[in-house]
Amino acid sequence: MSDIGRRGFLVRSGLVLSAALLAGTHSHTHAEPQASRRKPENWDEIRAQFPLSPQLIHLAAFFLASHPTPVREAIQRHRAGLDADPIGYWFEHEEKQEAKVLLAAAEYLGANPTDIALTDSTTMGLGLLYGGLKLGNEQEILTTTHDHYSTETALHLRAKRTGAMVRPIHLYRSLKTVSRDEIVESLRKGITPMTRIVAVTWVHSSTGLKLPIHEMAQAIQAINRSRDERDRIIFCVDGVHALGVEDFRVDELGCDFLIAGTHKWIFGPRGTGLVWGHPKAWPIARATIPTFSSQAYDLWMENKSSKDLPQSVHMTPGGFHSFEHRWALDEAFLFHQTIGKSKVTQRIYELNQQLKQGLAAMPQVTLHTPMSQELSAGIVCFEVAGMSPRQVVEKLRQRTIVGSVTPYATKYARLAPSIINSAEEIDTTLRVINELRAA
Repeated sequence: MSDIGRRGFLVRSGLVLSAALLAGTHSHTHAEPQASRRKPENWDEIRAQFPLSPQLIHLAAFFLASHPTPVREAIQRHRAGLDADPIGYWFEHEEKQEAKVLLAAAEYLGANPTDIALTDSTTMGLGLLYGGLKLGNEQEILTTTHDHYSTETALHLRAKRTGAMVRPIHLYRSLKTVSRDEIVESLRKGITPMTRIVAVTWVHSSTGLKLPIHEMAQAIQAINRSRDERDRIIFCVDGVHALGVEDFRVDELGCDFLIAGTHKWIFGPRGTGLVWGHPKAWPIARATIPTFSSQAYDLWMENKSSKDLPQSVHMTPGGFHSFEHRWALDEAFLFHQTIGKSKVTQRIYELNQQLKQGLAAMPQVTLHTPMSQELSAGIVCFEVAGMSPRQVVEKLRQRTIVGSVTPYATKYARLAPSIINSAEEIDTTLRVINELRAA
């Protein structure tokens, strides 16, 4: 392969993209594609973009996405190209397609594309980030008792491997009385002079509780004002059940890192995700898997250091991925942008309020997710008296309603209305739940 080396292909095809190009052009790159997209006229038209079974009411779509038409078509297009000419298609498209994905993600997040690393899932992002954060000998990672298996295990593995101190705290006493002030005050009290990392989950898939991330960030920033830079608290957020639901910009959110899979609420290709880091925070991260960035690769071949490349480049794992999926991710962000981020948020909130209010009115049902949208997003957790969560979900499935059980020690039935659902489907679901009775 001496005549078809990587560098030769990249140079001849003009695919070497600099950080300056990514940083300087992202605000204009997608103007034409977005303008050419027809804005959907109603929610039925949006639902028609998904090949979901019409015989089912899908209230677990957040678990693993069905691909909407533009994402599905992009996957098929890239797959056909790779099948026809794997090496040629890869060299022709790898750089520019990943750049398009970064640009689309940056535009959606309100970020700089050079601050985004691409991963295959939330779990991969958590493992890569938490496994490599630089800590001093006396510094600790502060987390909570409410986090998902992936966060808890990533931190446990880090502690087991390096001896890092990991300390979990409770953020609230009871879901019945939880408030934003209680959560922020619990965090503030939990922070000690040894705390260097704070690791939390924005929306808890165990209960549907949504943390007040911006207020928590402000509390951390107040503490940081009296700290040296080497001791500054780094705020890391698993945002997987907020991305695609909440209308936010990362430059206004206040956290240092946001980790999320993009194959849930964003409806991106299965097996995709990202890590966003603030420019001031990225230096604390250390990569564990070599990147395949052409810039890093070329510098390596020239025996030059790649330390001046953005850390997000190094934090994007190399190797061969399911490229047809990764390269189609920009279409998922554009799909949401075409609908409108605020419109998506409002729709999810409306359907969730309808579901929660209906459940709260049933005497045999205990609603565990806070009623207020300030403390909830798109996940609703509940119990039916005399029935196990598994029985509830199985009974609903028998009536063509798809839900799930929370995968935690304390289990609840769980439903999650999204933009693929209608108010009529929520009404039907409420009628069925109201008819459920213990045997």
